[in-house]
Amino acid sequence: MRTEVIEIYQSGKGYKAISKALGLQRTTVRAIIHKWQKHGTVVNLPRSGRPTKITPRAQRRLIREVTKDPRTTSKELQASLASIKVSVHDSTIRKRLGKNGLHGRFPRRKPLLSKKNIRARLNFAKKHLNDCQDFWENTLWTDETKVELFGRQMSRYIWRKRNTAFQKKNIIPTVKYGGGSVMVWGCFAASGPGRLAVIDGTMNSTVYQKILKENVRPSVRQLKLKRSWVLQQDNDPKHTSKSTSEWLKKNKMKTLEWPSQSPDLNPIEMLWHDLKKAVHVRKPSNKAELQQFCKDEWAKIPPERSKRLIASYHKRLIAVIAAKGGPTSY
Repeated sequence: MRTEVIEIYQSGKGYKAISKALGLQRTTVRAIIHKWQKHGTVVNLPRSGRPTKITPRAQRRLIREVTKDPRTTSKELQASLASIKVSVHDSTIRKRLGKNGLHGRFPRRKPLLSKKNIRARLNFAKKHLNDCQDFWENTLWTDETKVELFGRQMSRYIWRKRNTAFQKKNIIPTVKYGGGSVMVWGCFAASGPGRLAVIDGTMNSTVYQKILKENVRPSVRQLKLKRSWVLQQDNDPKHTSKSTSEWLKKNKMKTLEWPSQSPDLNPIEMLWHDLKKAVHVRKPSNKAELQQFCKDEWAKIPPERSKRLIASYHKRLIAVIAAKGGPTSY
């Protein structure tokens, strides 16, 4: 085939004509001709350096194993190759996987979704896809989070290709409130952040109702929400208990029906990220400082940040629909 390329080229044909005649890529034709022009031959020339120890068969094995289980370590892969009498350093394995588009990455942490959760998320997104922007702008978004005194712990790598971060096998399922030093409740709307409350002691329905009583209506007035405003809260048992439901009804607070395990549908998660990042930059050394820094940094969040989050809410719903109710990049 290489000889035919040169023969046709010598007859005066161009790359395009040769490519079409022989069914080859134009880049392949060009490479063959350049080699002939430079070396006067198209045969394989002696190569410098040691031939690779990872055979095509061994490479296929590596790719197959990390595709099946992205959490497989390079040491485990090294042992797997040793079983077929291929002895290489684990760094060689990492380089070879990298050449095939598989790089070590920290897995994204996402809530574990049941089939029921997935259906509920998809139904929520479809139901509210065409809601007017005014509805979202008059929603008071709420949530609780724990702010850690010394930041997040490291986690192990996984092997994955680009644009596969949120596939089920590439994420680590999480449960809420997995550690930390200070628990806070916060709320915000399109017009800016509302109140932030530090939670002392154990959070239960009674404590939660007290937080709502002291912070919701003052935040609604502060943020100038319309009379048709809606309260968003997740399905934590403290939020949906019989006593809390009765308290909300008694105080005439309309709530947004919410799909469980859906922090990616609550834009306040982005503000929690901003808050924790700002607090950790200040390096609090004790719980008292951590509480004060949380209050300080929450108050500093610019209203424009809140406005942008709500302005793009429609995109979150589209992302959930595109993921068929599964995890999204939010």
